[in-house]
Amino acid sequence: MDKRRASKRRIHAIRRGEGMIHMSMRGFDISDWQKDIDINAVDYDFVICKATQGTSYVNGYCDINIQKAKQAGKPWGFYHFMWDCDPVEQADYFYANCKNYFGEGIPILDYEDGGRIGSDGAKRFLDRIYELTGVRCLFYTYRNIVQSPHDDEDWGAIARNHALWVAQYANDEQTGYQDSPWLPGGEFGAWKTIVMHQYTSHGRLDGYGGNLDLDIAYMDADAWARYAKPGTSNVQPAAPDAPSGSAADIATDVMRGKYGNGDERKAKLGGRFDEVQSLINRAATASADDLASDVLNGLFGNGDTRRAILGSRYDEVQTIVNGKANGVDIDALARAVIRGEYGDGETRKAKLGANYDAVQKRANELL
Repeated sequence: MDKRRASKRRIHAIRRGEGMIHMSMRGFDISDWQKDIDINAVDYDFVICKATQGTSYVNGYCDINIQKAKQAGKPWGFYHFMWDCDPVEQADYFYANCKNYFGEGIPILDYEDGGRIGSDGAKRFLDRIYELTGVRCLFYTYRNIVQSPHDDEDWGAIARNHALWVAQYANDEQTGYQDSPWLPGGEFGAWKTIVMHQYTSHGRLDGYGGNLDLDIAYMDADAWARYAKPGTSNVQPAAPDAPSGSAADIATDVMRGKYGNGDERKAKLGGRFDEVQSLINRAATASADDLASDVLNGLFGNGDTRRAILGSRYDEVQTIVNGKANGVDIDALARAVIRGEYGDGETRKAKLGANYDAVQKRANELL
């Protein structure tokens, strides 16, 4: 299939972005867990490969896959997994083992548990790479890390120069590519927007028999190339004024007439329009069983919020929800809570609804 023709069918407004329309691309990221993958056998617009970790690990499969992507003319990236050791030494190690990649692929710092050394440490790594290469890395992490940082994590200085690739999953169910993956409303800590979203660790694609991390990049191939070049500041302009709060809360106000219709609604919702309208359309067109699953996953909130969005379908869907409640995968929800996908405190309670006590108990056990 011609890549340019395929990409033209994947146009989205950037979520939490600057209000312009950009082409999006579908891809995946891999490490040595997928050492047996033949990326040429799988459909993708871009691929990101783990390159190094700490100061003593090089992924022996990284270059194999990067060379395949280059030969296929596909955009690619490479990342360092931050470890709990000196960040400048890690940056030097990343550069020493990947020096020929800089300027061609997008470099990325992967910051998560195991390497949460604080924002000062992360910035020292990023500044050192910029000093060596003139290229600004993207910054990858889980959404809860930027929204609920530790005391030693203040992301403002990093957000000014480094774009965000965020991980947040709706659930642990297997899925293929999604053109509009689940992503709750609101900002991303110090970042106003994201450039990539990793939306599952249970992706399944023809041509490979195992799980994959699947991603959507809110850019086209030309923009990808610019992010890889020296002198490019990897940030997106701030979003225009748009309503804050969850998509469900805004959808409730839409249903109550607060945002009008048509062009008026688009103008008032700004960068939130696609996300909110998609939720409203789903409530109107999806099957009752699918909507019940959405309810159990917290997509439509609780109480009056849920009733307003579901409208005349509320009773039908709620009956199914009540019948399914005892069959909820508490373990999967608990693991999602641990990953930060349901927030904290009252936000978590609202999203989990009637399942909160059971899920929280299981999360505590797993921790």
